[in-house]
Amino acid sequence: MAATIRLARHGAKKKPFYRIVVAERRFARDGRRLEELGIYDPRQKPSRIEFRTERLTEWLRRGARPSATVAELIKKSGIQLGVEPPPGESS
Repeated sequence: MAATIRLARHGAKKKPFYRIVVAERRFARDGRRLEELGIYDPRQKPSRIEFRTERLTEWLRRGARPSATVAELIKKSGIQLGVEPPPGESS
């Protein structure tokens, strides 16, 4: 199973709200997901970013890869994850 941590869009037209979810890569953007890890609301000032850090860390340890956007959100939120990349991969 190749899991990815990515955004799932919710909200009304022109009023986006995102959930940070773990899903298999082949699943649709807003389709089936394995677990919800947090939320991202870009419309609030400042943007609202919340993570369930213990679950996020666990999924990263299992080898789930965050999308580029989610990686930036993790960095922006200032979460310190003591997670090493899977063996054989360098970042």
